[in-house]
Amino acid sequence: MPTRKLTDAELERARSLLEQVRKSLQESSGDDAELLFAYRRKIAKELTYDERSSPTRRKSLKRRKLIAQEGKCAICGGPLPPGGLGSVLDRLDAMQGYTDPNTRLLCRDCDLKTQRERAFKG
Repeated sequence: MPTRKLTDAELERARSLLEQVRKSLQESSGDDAELLFAYRRKIAKELTYDERSSPTRRKSLKRRKLIAQEGKCAICGGPLPPGGLGSVLDRLDAMQGYTDPNTRLLCRDCDLKTQRERAFKG
């Protein structure tokens, strides 16, 4: 499923939201550049977790997928690297997040091919 694109009006609203966040961060940190940096890092990390879940949860999911797929790529059936290192946890529908039914474990070659087919850059 392709990622939804924002309309021009939605992009403008997103820019406005971003400006509000930046202003709030600046006001909250005052003249403390280190605090502003820390706030930005924290907000960015938490927003990333909202979309991708935490690294610990993804690592656990990757282990479960490796076992469920018997150490084989979900597309080509070839062996995945030992321990799944270097394999890719692929979301079938990006909006559905990293869940058991929405993911599969792929070898790097199959992931690159899949991303090209989805018109993403690898």
